[in-house]
Amino acid sequence: MSATGIYTAEVLPEPQEPLDSPEAMERRLRWIGETRYHSLHPFHHLLHGGKLNKGQVQAWALNRFAYQSIIPIKDAVVLSRFRDRATRLEWRHRIEDHDGIEGDEGGIERWLVLTDGLGLSRDYVESTRGILPATRFAVEAYVHFVRDRSPLEAIASSLTELFAPNIHRERIAGMLKHYDFINPEVMVYFSRRLNQATRDAEFALKYCLEHAQTPEQRQQVCDALAFKTDVLWVQQDALYQAYVNGMVPPGAFVPGRDA
Repeated sequence: MSATGIYTAEVLPEPQEPLDSPEAMERRLRWIGETRYHSLHPFHHLLHGGKLNKGQVQAWALNRFAYQSIIPIKDAVVLSRFRDRATRLEWRHRIEDHDGIEGDEGGIERWLVLTDGLGLSRDYVESTRGILPATRFAVEAYVHFVRDRSPLEAIASSLTELFAPNIHRERIAGMLKHYDFINPEVMVYFSRRLNQATRDAEFALKYCLEHAQTPEQRQQVCDALAFKTDVLWVQQDALYQAYVNGMVPPGAFVPGRDA
């Protein structure tokens, strides 16, 4: 919170070095994550600190499902951008991680276990009728980005996964500690993503370091990551405005009424 009473994320000086090497680009990418990742958002501090009621946690899980459910669609679009078979083979497992394969239910099903545990109807969750307008616009913008920008930028937009394991660990520990309606069984999505996100981030970073060969391309990679942090951040803004400040837009989920 600033002296004016306005919340601002942690301010770290932006690196001024030119993007004339892969190492300089990686330093810039990590600075973006340290200053823009949505783990810094006040809504997440409330969520992980046990400051939300069950209805507010339901609203978060419901809206986040809309994002989770769009990920394999997004990844299918990314995969379609590449004629290189090796890249397609590497990227394909991301779709399977979320949609599931025989013998493994996948991330979307594991997220539905969470919403089941929170008392939300599966039909209601899967319909996405009650999600916030900002959530809908953000997830659709992400699909449009990977469709319309270069394949390099499409892959770069996934680099938020570099920072995901930390937020998953915070979420598991914080929510199990603070909420009596949360148990380890409904948190399995996050425990599985600890390894998956690390593996995926390593590939995406290696790809960008190898294929962004000019300062202009390295800037595109950094801008793609910044865009993705905006996609994630605006969803938290909307949740805070609706379910902390109490300004739920028409048609959106209302705790205690909708399920």
